[in-house]
This record gives sequence, structure tokens and C-alpha cells, in this order.
Amino acid sequence: MQGTPRALVGEFARHGGRIDLARAVFPHVENWTDLSTGIAPWPYPVSLTAAATEQLPDPGDLSKLEAAAAVSFGVDPTRVVAVPGSDLAMRLLGLMLGRRSFVFRAAIVRPGYSGHAAMWGAYKPAACAFDDIRLMAPAHDVLALARPNNPDGLVADPLLLEWAALTVAKRGGHVIVDEAFADADPANSLAGSDWPGLIVLRSFGKFFGLAGLRLGFVLAQQDIGTELRALIGDWPISGPALATGLAAYSDAEWQIAQRGRLATASKRLVELLTRHGIAIVGCTAFFTLVSVRHRDRLFVHLAQAGVLTRPFDYEPRWLRIGLPRDERDWAKLDEALSSWRMR
Repeated sequence: MQGTPRALVGEFARHGGRIDLARAVFPHVENWTDLSTGIAPWPYPVSLTAAATEQLPDPGDLSKLEAAAAVSFGVDPTRVVAVPGSDLAMRLLGLMLGRRSFVFRAAIVRPGYSGHAAMWGAYKPAACAFDDIRLMAPAHDVLALARPNNPDGLVADPLLLEWAALTVAKRGGHVIVDEAFADADPANSLAGSDWPGLIVLRSFGKFFGLAGLRLGFVLAQQDIGTELRALIGDWPISGPALATGLAAYSDAEWQIAQRGRLATASKRLVELLTRHGIAIVGCTAFFTLVSVRHRDRLFVHLAQAGVLTRPFDYEPRWLRIGLPRDERDWAKLDEALSSWRMR
């Protein structure tokens, strides 16, 4: 390991899951516990046949997947478009919506997911806080935000977002709500809302613990869905993702158990961090955001103990910590925090 803590942290501040970089920067660490992503650490069991990888994806299976997802989301299947990951969907939506208006104005709510800023390509969107939505919506064509928010867990008032959607829709605009972490509490989702101008993004990989499958969904009015389907082509979802997604969304019992695991672990994580004197900024069922005076040093300390967390370049005190998978990982995190307090 070379460089100051601040210089080292900067390399990890763009995205979570950089185990490859962690191995290069901290070569003495043999076994990593990755708490940097916010992905559920208990994956849905994957069972694939040879046909899933040997044959072209069946369009009928795509329709079945979208129908099963629609039931899970509580939305009409005609509003559901399966996409190869919600991050790609954001960039396609940015392309689609950006070319609809000669004078295009987009705004993103900050702090938030970095993909919301990147989805517009060369265009630089305006940034605002949640408290500024009432000021920004009347002056913009698109407003993008996460709910619950990443990384602080804030859940925006649905009445405020309904007003914003109706406001921008008067000019043909849209409110994009990224619900990547909404599956833990489906009753609080906006997926079933039929407000004009509302587009909801859902992620498969975070709740089902299978981010590598690259599967997500766009929930929108049919004109958006039709245009999006034309962009992603005839086989947008791989055979393995189709088979696994259909099985997972049809498995209500597993989903209930997963929500229980997330609720129990997220509560335990908050209790653990509080016991070690670490201030909690906010949380979701998938991660907890903390504020630490010497954040960079804590990040490096945890990494040297084999625990990878997620720093942020725009807030020098913040560190996001995901859920440990098993008792070994819980013990590793606990021991690393104990030795930090004794420094």
C-alpha cells in the first residue's frame, strides 16, 4: 500500500464492488469481505438448463418474466420493460428524453447515485436537494432521483413526487424514480402509481443478490416502453437472466424470507455501529451510511483488515457499509471496529 489515506480513498469513491482494485492496493489481504455495494449478500439459488445458454432467448419467456415482475411490483404488465440492468436503462432514457426537446433541461437530486448524473451523456444536469424539488420541477423537463435514496436512505414524500410528476408532465416531461432498493419494502413503492410523466426503475440484482446477471425493469407509459424496446432490440435479456428472473419473481416464499433476512441484518448493523460510537446518517434495509471525522483513515483501517466499504468524494466524512453475509463476516467487521476504537 502506497500513498496517503485520502489518495487511496479517491480510487474507491466512484463505485462499490471494486475488489479488483482492493486486491491491488492492499495485496497483503487474502480474504475480502465486500460491504461496499449495498447488494443483498444472500443470493437467490440459480438453477439453469443447457438451453438457457445454448439457445437464443425465447420472446415468450421475456413476456412471462415481465408479467411475473409486474405481479411482484403491483403494476400492469403493459407498463413493464425488462432491460439488461437498470444502469443501462438510465443511459438509454437519458438519450431518449434528451432528444425530445430542442431546449432540454434535466435536474437530479443530490446526494444520489452517480449514474443519475452520467445518464445524460455530455449534457450536465442541474443538481438540487430534496427540499428544492418544488423550485426545480416547474423549470425542468426531467427530474431524476432515487427512492429510497442512495446513500442516505431518505424516502421522498410521495405527495411531493406526484405533484412534481404532474407539473413536468404538463410540458411533456418526466420524473424518473430509481427504486433500486425498494424491494425490501414493496408497500412503499411508487411502481403502481399511474401519474402522467412517472418512470420507475427497478433492479433485480440488489434484492435477489445476483447483480452479475444484469437485469432490471423500466415501468412507464406505453410510448416510453415502445421507444425503449426499439433501442434494446429483439434479445435484450440473456437466457440465464430470463430463466433466473422468472423463477425468482415467481418464488413468493423466498422473497418473504429475504425481506426478513434484510430487516434483521440491517437492524443488527445499526446496533453494531452504534455500539462502536459511529454516527449514523441514514440507512436502508441494504446498507447504513455513517459519518466519521477521520473517514479516510477508517476506510484504510477496515480495508487492511479485509473489509471493503464505500467512501464518497463529495462528502469527506461519509462511509457506506453493507450487510455482512455470515457470522464470520460479522466478527471480522466487529473486530476491525474494535481495534479502530483502541487506536
